[in-house]
Amino acid sequence: MELNVAPCQLHPNAWAFIRAFEILCNYFGHNASADVFLYFFEAKNPGDRSWVSLNGVAGRVLLGLYQQSFKDWKGRFYMISATPQSPTLLEGYPLYWVPVVEFKKPRDLETMAPYERELCGLFLGAKYNSALLIKHEFDVLALKKYIGSSFSSTS
Repeated sequence: MELNVAPCQLHPNAWAFIRAFEILCNYFGHNASADVFLYFFEAKNPGDRSWVSLNGVAGRVLLGLYQQSFKDWKGRFYMISATPQSPTLLEGYPLYWVPVVEFKKPRDLETMAPYERELCGLFLGAKYNSALLIKHEFDVLALKKYIGSSFSSTS
């Protein structure tokens, strides 16, 4: 992944942002692009925590939180990590936590392909509810009704 994090290292809202973004891209007939996603989102420095959150870039908030508060969610995740005493412990094991997350600046439109700039322009100024997108993912009519009403009210 572009952020150099293991999938299990992401906060649940980060996963919701990723899935909701994929749903939006599919709805509009585009493939999800890491560059477009990282135009709208950036990793939040976890500080002394290991969990990585994603935030909307100021002025480009595309998706609202899936859930305001997650209680006891950490108990349903587990961490796999090599130690200095056993640095090769996880060789060949793909889901290990990384000690350093790569915090990059949000993507610039100028560096994107034309179809990516078009998708950014389509989404810019819109704000969708992640929970509703995920809820309606397999209900085409409800998804069309929600995105259509959201899209027309933000234009």
